[in-house]
Amino acid sequence: MVTDQATYNKKKFRNEILIFIVKLVVYFGVLYVNLTQHTYFEKYNWLGRMANALSLFLGANILISIGWIVLISWYLRKNRLQRLTRDNFVLGLNRISSVLNTVVFLVALMNFTGLNLKETFFSLSIAAAAFALLTKEYVANMINGLIIMFSDQLSLGDQIRVGEYKGKVLDITLINVVLQNDDDDIVLIPNSVIFSSMVLNQSKQNIKKLTIEFELDLKYQSSPDMLERELKASLRPYASNITENSFSLKILEIKKDLVHYKVQFLIPRPDKETERKMRRMLINTILSFSGREINEQENAD
Repeated sequence: MVTDQATYNKKKFRNEILIFIVKLVVYFGVLYVNLTQHTYFEKYNWLGRMANALSLFLGANILISIGWIVLISWYLRKNRLQRLTRDNFVLGLNRISSVLNTVVFLVALMNFTGLNLKETFFSLSIAAAAFALLTKEYVANMINGLIIMFSDQLSLGDQIRVGEYKGKVLDITLINVVLQNDDDDIVLIPNSVIFSSMVLNQSKQNIKKLTIEFELDLKYQSSPDMLERELKASLRPYASNITENSFSLKILEIKKDLVHYKVQFLIPRPDKETERKMRRMLINTILSFSGREINEQENAD
């Protein structure tokens, strides 16, 4: 059975509300036990530490969840977005809440084991400083990831190009940006690379360029004007998908036996399927020139 996105979002939102209610019930239950079972906890110290650690973790987790709900609701209402929309701001808050919950869990775990929090934090701060120096690239990736999430320059679903890689942004984590290329392969690009490289975001443009480079043998005696006319003619069925007067055919290089061409035009409404059909039509037309040359040679013989 196929479930549409709206139905999926509603079910997911209901599940999150249910989980939040369960956490509240468990938290108040633990608080009640803490307040009424002092003598029992004095007899079994480890149970008392467990109850304190659990109440600390659940209380902090509930506060983080309330803050998350308030900020998300304010942001979605401000931008008139649907609940559970995958947006950079929402994604950034999710990552931050996960980090905070992890920190709270570690504090609760130390509380359960009976460690002195002040001494432990002091020791951990020294270890963390040394660890940060050793893993500065990892830390830089995390910081860059948060900056990308809370900026509007790169969003989920954007079509981008980074160096030799291009594709659709599927996810932004604290470590890398996840791309899906035209072959449906998953490409992971570190956030530091995104931050230090030139990124072409095609989705932020109102138009998209379609470019094909190819080479033709000099034996085929055809002028660039004739070649351009035939390529334009092959795209006539897709004229409504091409920006007027944007078609161009350029000679990039003339070699000993070959001419290196580049054909380029603008697509006002990017459509992956239409783009694929136009690209194939152009390639078939280009390949037909080599076939004509062979036929001409056979006729001459």
